[in-house]
Amino acid sequence: MAALRATIVLVLLLGLTSGGLAQTPSASPQPLPQAQFDALVEAVKKAVADELRAQGAPSAAAANPASASPAADRTGLLSTFRARLKQVIAAMPQANTALRRLPQALDESAAGGRGPGSFVAALLAALAAALAVEAILRAFLARPKSRLAPGAVPEKGMRSLTYLGLLALLDGLAVVGLGLASEFALGAAFPAAGPQHQFAQEAMSFLLLWRINALVLRLIFRPDLAAARLCDMDDDAARHLYRSIVGMMLLFIFLRFLAAQLAPLSPSDDAIAAGRLITSPVVLAAPIWLIITVKTAAAQWLGGLGRSARYAAFISRHWLGITIPLIVAIVATQIYGAVTGHLHVPTALVLTLNLLIGVLLFETLLQAFVRRLDSQLPGFTPAGPAPTLADVVARCIRVAVLIGVIVLICESWVVNVLGLVDANAWDRLTSESRTAGITLFVAYVLWEAFKYGTESYLRRNADDTASTATRLGTLIPLLRVTVAIILTVVALLIALENIGVNVTPLLAGASVLGLALSFGSQTLVRDIVSGIFYLTDDAFRAGEFIDCEKAKGTVEGFTLRSVRLRNQSGQLHTVPFGELGRVTNYSRDWAAVEFNLRFARDTDLDKLRQATAKVSDDIMAVPELKQTLLEPLKVDGIADVGDNALVIRFKFVTRPGTPGTMQNEAVSRMLTTFPQLGIAFAK
Repeated sequence: MAALRATIVLVLLLGLTSGGLAQTPSASPQPLPQAQFDALVEAVKKAVADELRAQGAPSAAAANPASASPAADRTGLLSTFRARLKQVIAAMPQANTALRRLPQALDESAAGGRGPGSFVAALLAALAAALAVEAILRAFLARPKSRLAPGAVPEKGMRSLTYLGLLALLDGLAVVGLGLASEFALGAAFPAAGPQHQFAQEAMSFLLLWRINALVLRLIFRPDLAAARLCDMDDDAARHLYRSIVGMMLLFIFLRFLAAQLAPLSPSDDAIAAGRLITSPVVLAAPIWLIITVKTAAAQWLGGLGRSARYAAFISRHWLGITIPLIVAIVATQIYGAVTGHLHVPTALVLTLNLLIGVLLFETLLQAFVRRLDSQLPGFTPAGPAPTLADVVARCIRVAVLIGVIVLICESWVVNVLGLVDANAWDRLTSESRTAGITLFVAYVLWEAFKYGTESYLRRNADDTASTATRLGTLIPLLRVTVAIILTVVALLIALENIGVNVTPLLAGASVLGLALSFGSQTLVRDIVSGIFYLTDDAFRAGEFIDCEKAKGTVEGFTLRSVRLRNQSGQLHTVPFGELGRVTNYSRDWAAVEFNLRFARDTDLDKLRQATAKVSDDIMAVPELKQTLLEPLKVDGIADVGDNALVIRFKFVTRPGTPGTMQNEAVSRMLTTFPQLGIAFAK
């Protein structure tokens, strides 16, 4: 303290001296040399630090945690965790004491009631009676269920949903019977209010919770009714998966019930944490055992879902690599939360696991519904490969559910675990981005509907050669690209504007960029514009044979810039629209075919015309050929007169694309029919 006072006095004396010198105009102030000034500052800092240290003031690192090193932070957290872990381990006898207090808390023998032993026996009898009622009802309803099951197969279509509903109702009656029996047993065995009645009531509630969860799994896996099973699994896999999951659920519900009963009897929070620490090996080992034993059955289940949902296929391929680390992380965070009292991380992990399981169950129900809806559409079976409207609706619903699940998981981790934003900031963020998300989702739904509509049109008109159908079939691929670009750009601009981004500079920049591209890529612009005019003029369509100035061949497809032509020899030509030039289409509307044959010089032309008409009638008598031949085969005149032959020209009109086939058919019939009618060919 004396050093601090001496330093302050020295500073005051320097200030007074400087003030006195300033009031004396005859002497100008002389600045201190830099070395003396630095020495003075260091002396003041050292004196202040020594005084604060003597008074026990906190260090700068403690006063400013942000300045502490990460290594020091980790060391401090680790030491804190070790200290808490020692306290929790030391409290394990207290947890044992709480467990021993439970029989004492349930002892009502002093008031004329049951002792702990008789109470446990009565409770077990009541629980067994409730389970027996459920088992009896299920056995009684087994025959009606077996009669209804054949009507629940997917091939029955929407009618199968009625049978599924009736089967669910019958299974639900068994659980309802269990609930009524548990209430009756509770009232009969424990009529008086007290600790025993409360304990038994909670035990019955947990039992009912277990059976309701088991009912949901039964409706999906159907271990005893393969016809009503909602997932692709064989009987053995379904039974094994159902029984394993139900058994694991019973274990965890029992542990949860026991923890709820021991919590009021624990003398401290450390005792509760010690109880969680004791049960952690069971909580870790049991799920890992389940994950390993049901691997094959889970692969069947998720493999079936993976045909429509890619994330299910990914989980199926990496089943052990995903589930085991997740279980280990949940148990580790549960231990950390129990020791330190920070329960946000384990809560978030448990929520994430429950949401993932819920998504898989939802996907199973969705696909089962879609399969039954598909069978009602004409021309499709439940396992048909062609996409249907039900598939489009299912994809949209799947995306909406996944978005909701992702939002819930992000809220749990961002707000509760990581603490990046508080709850109010998260609400503001979600309210601002909600419109943007809805906009993007609507754009996705519109694109799926448009894609389904165009695919359905192309599928329905695959064999239609009408002008409108073939022209739309040619324009649809380009129309898809255009609609996709428009929907993407508009949806992104609206979404960005909703979250507070000024889109005016983006529009201005896009305009300038488009203008620069138009000047710098004149050839590209010419190709695109030329292609638009070619398609507007309906110059060619996909599948037509054309001849342009650069190449000729069958139109296999095109982009915004070029067209692909397949030559008869197999070569594929890619010709930009700007270089096509004049286009000759050999596949439009009709094709006239002329060919010459040589006959004997003395051939009767009238008889030849009659014979040609007979051959034409024979061709028209074949239904397949009649659809192709637009005008009958006829003699078109004398093409040439030779020394020993008449060259006769024949003509017919057919549909485009089949002139060669029809000509071969006509000549073959002529070679067979004309000699029979006395018409000789030239030698």
